[in-house]
Amino acid sequence: MSVALWAKWPVRDLSMVDISRGSTLGGSGASELFQLLRDGLPRTRTELAATTGLARSTIALRVDELMSLGLISPVGDAQSTGGRPSSQFALNPSARFVLAADLGATHATIAVTNLSGTIVGEMTGPINIADGPETVLTWMVDTGRALLEQHGLSTADVIAIGIGLPGPVEHSTGRPINPPIMPGWDQFDVPEFVRQHLEVPVLVDNDVNIMALGEQAFGWPQTDNLLFVKVATGIGAGVISGGRLLRGAQGIAGDIGHVRIPRGEGVACHCGNRGCLEAMASGPAIARALAETGLGDGTASSVIALVKHGNIEAIQAVRQAGRDLGEILTACVSLMNPSVIAVGGSMAVVGDHLIAGVREVIYARSMPLATSRLTIAQSSAGVNAAVLGASILAIHHALSPEGIDRMVL
Repeated sequence: MSVALWAKWPVRDLSMVDISRGSTLGGSGASELFQLLRDGLPRTRTELAATTGLARSTIALRVDELMSLGLISPVGDAQSTGGRPSSQFALNPSARFVLAADLGATHATIAVTNLSGTIVGEMTGPINIADGPETVLTWMVDTGRALLEQHGLSTADVIAIGIGLPGPVEHSTGRPINPPIMPGWDQFDVPEFVRQHLEVPVLVDNDVNIMALGEQAFGWPQTDNLLFVKVATGIGAGVISGGRLLRGAQGIAGDIGHVRIPRGEGVACHCGNRGCLEAMASGPAIARALAETGLGDGTASSVIALVKHGNIEAIQAVRQAGRDLGEILTACVSLMNPSVIAVGGSMAVVGDHLIAGVREVIYARSMPLATSRLTIAQSSAGVNAAVLGASILAIHHALSPEGIDRMVL
C-alpha cells in the first residue's frame, strides 16, 4: 500500500492552514510544513517556498528540523535547469512505525506498518473477547512486542497504536459503550491500559469504522463518499461522507443491523427488539434458517460451503439476505448519496450472490440520479480492511500538526 492511498487522510484543507506561523504548541512551524510533504511527492526547497510563500531561509530551517526527526529525507535531485541541481525531500516512511490491532469476537490480527501504511509484518491468533479487557489487551501488547522484535524493531520505534473493537466506542475517550458481545468492557479505559505498557498515543474505534477507513484507502483513494457494509456475525456500516468518517453523537452511526425490516416481523434479535435486519440477514441468521430445513450445521461457515458447492437453497437464502440488506441500503443511498457501497465481512466470501440481491433492490427502488454513478462491489481490502484502517487511524493522529508538534518539543 503506497503513501498516495492514504495521504488524503490528513483531512485538513491545506489551503486553510497558515504555515507561516509557529506551531500550535510553540514549535517552529515545521509541523505545518510537514503536512505538505505527507503525500510522499518529492519537492525542493524552492518549490516549498513557492507553495507556502515563506522565505527560502525559513523553509531551510524547517526542512532541517524535520530531517533531524527523520520524518523526511532527501530523495534525489530535481532536474537541473542550469547550475547545480536542487535537492528534493519527501516523507521517510520508515522513520517510525505504528501498531494496528483488529480485535474480533474470536480472533485478532496485529500488524506493524510504516508511515505509508505498508504492512511490515502481521500475526493472527484466536482470542475470546468475552475474556475481558485486561486479558485481551495484555495478549495484544505481548503479541505486538513479539512482532516488533521479529522484524528488528523495538517499542521505541512505535509512534502510535490503532485498535478496532467489535462494539460501540466513544472515539474521543477510546472507551467501549455498552458493547453487547463484550462483557466487562463497558466504559473500560482502553487507551490508558495500553499506555501503561506502551507509552504512545492510543486510538480506538469500532471495527466497522476502521474497516471503512481501510477500504477507502486501499480500494477507493479518490472517493469521498463511501459506505462500507460488514456482513458477518453482525451487520453494520462505516460511513465516509465528504472525505470524513462520520461517527455520530454516541459513536454508533451506521448501526444498520438493528433497523427493522418487514420480512423480520416477530423474529427476535439479541438486541431485545424484533424484526431487525441482523436477525434475518447476518451469517448466523442465514445458517439458522437453512439448518431448520435440514441444510448445514447452523454455522456461517456451513453456509459458505453450501454456496461454494452450488446448493440452490443456500444460494437463494444468501441472495434473499442481500435483498433484505438492500431494503435498508436504499434509504442510505437516498440519505447519503454515496458513490461506492463496498460489502465486506466473513459473508463477503459469497459476495457475488449477496451483492446481487443488494443491487436488485437498490437499483429498482432508488432514484436513477442516485444510482447512475453508484458502484456496489465486494470489498477491495478484504480481510485486511480493519487492520489497515487501524493503521491509518494511528498514522493520521501521529502525523497531524499537533502530533508533529509533540515530537518537535
